[in-house]
Amino acid sequence: MESITQRRKSGINLPSTMSETSLRLDAFSSPPRSKRTTNLASSPMSNRSPRTISNLSSSPSSKSASCSDRFIPCRSSSRLHTFGLVEKASPVKEGGGNNDAYSRLLKSELFGADFGCFSSPAGSKGCANSPMSSPSKNMLRFKTENSGPNSPYSPSVLGHTDTSLSNEVSTPPKPPRKVPKTPHKVLDAPSLQDDFYLNLVDWSSQNVLAVGLGTCVYLWTASNSRVTKLCDLGPTDSVCSVQWTREGSYISIGTSLGQVQVWDGTQCKKVRTFGGHQTRTGVLAWSSRILSSGSRDRNILQHDVRVPSDFVSKFIGHKSEVCGLKWSHDDRELASGGNDNQLLVWNQRSQQPVLKLTEHTAAVKAITWSPHQCGLLASGGGTADRCIRFWNTTNGNQLNHIDTGSQVCNLAWSRNVNEIVSTHGYSQNQIMVWKYPSMSKVATLTGHSLRVLYLAMSPDGQVLHNILHV
Repeated sequence: MESITQRRKSGINLPSTMSETSLRLDAFSSPPRSKRTTNLASSPMSNRSPRTISNLSSSPSSKSASCSDRFIPCRSSSRLHTFGLVEKASPVKEGGGNNDAYSRLLKSELFGADFGCFSSPAGSKGCANSPMSSPSKNMLRFKTENSGPNSPYSPSVLGHTDTSLSNEVSTPPKPPRKVPKTPHKVLDAPSLQDDFYLNLVDWSSQNVLAVGLGTCVYLWTASNSRVTKLCDLGPTDSVCSVQWTREGSYISIGTSLGQVQVWDGTQCKKVRTFGGHQTRTGVLAWSSRILSSGSRDRNILQHDVRVPSDFVSKFIGHKSEVCGLKWSHDDRELASGGNDNQLLVWNQRSQQPVLKLTEHTAAVKAITWSPHQCGLLASGGGTADRCIRFWNTTNGNQLNHIDTGSQVCNLAWSRNVNEIVSTHGYSQNQIMVWKYPSMSKVATLTGHSLRVLYLAMSPDGQVLHNILHV
């Protein structure tokens, strides 16, 4: 009865065959003292008293043990939730090298460097840290891995970089572009003048090609190959230059008598005639509102169709015939080239050139502005120069130059890719395509018996497929 009474006092319902001493949690062994259990709590060795379930449940929280007998691993840097997303490596099919590299890079980005390695295309087995094999790191880590802070300029979009895959996932080299060696369309152009200083061909934004032949201007519609005669200047005059507006609705014509005529290209009707030049007008250039004309009289006139006067301003700076004119794409600067070997840059706020570039040693007819970089200008020299030069019009510095080996007749900058096409005269009469800024040759077209004096770019910017050369 005494043992039953003691079990009731302790508040624990134990089987009749089990004594309370069997529930002791002490590490040392001692003979059972069922009758003196309550006296041990008041003995001098109370700090080594056996711990029972009853006194554990009734002990206050302030007397709880300061150390724990369990160690919970830290899995903050583990990616166990993504382990099931990794698929086993499948046999690589023929021609799947690019897909394999893409998969390797994608798994490295999503699952980290530990998940980036898997079976190679050569058929080698997975590496040691593959998710399908034994991990290279202990998954039950008890401390957070101390890794350095990720660089804000890391090439990885997720902030980490796996250098082990840098060689395997490199971008494959692009195959060289095939450039057709023969023209897809040939147009007859009788009476086309063989004159380096004239500009007799232009292509509108509405896909209509204008060509000046003798005293007449003809329009060729690329969509249906229809030819239309726009005008005939008569026996006492001839066409020296043509230039479409940016919208492609109106076309300006420079004549040998020094006139500048503006025609409606859709209705074949003359709208306006400007005077002011003393001799032939060999080059024209449109901005959004202003028409610029260059002449053998060495002057550049600015015409405004909204003003009744012949011209609104005159630029004087060249010492010989003006043969090249080109407005920048933002209409802020006008570049002009002349037979005096000078390349001048103007703006609307001053009638004096803001830049005088004199590095060319021959006439400067070929001029083009970069559509990809503001303030980047390219120019080409004549027979004695043969160079294409690149300029920064912000500070006037020459960025680069290359000797082409032939007279540079025309330059055009592609809007789709950062490439330049140049046409040449003496002595090789070739067409060349250059990659900027490396100036490596993309294509060279030869076989022309005469100078390639005139160049026009189609409105879609496909320079290599829609070049007109005569």
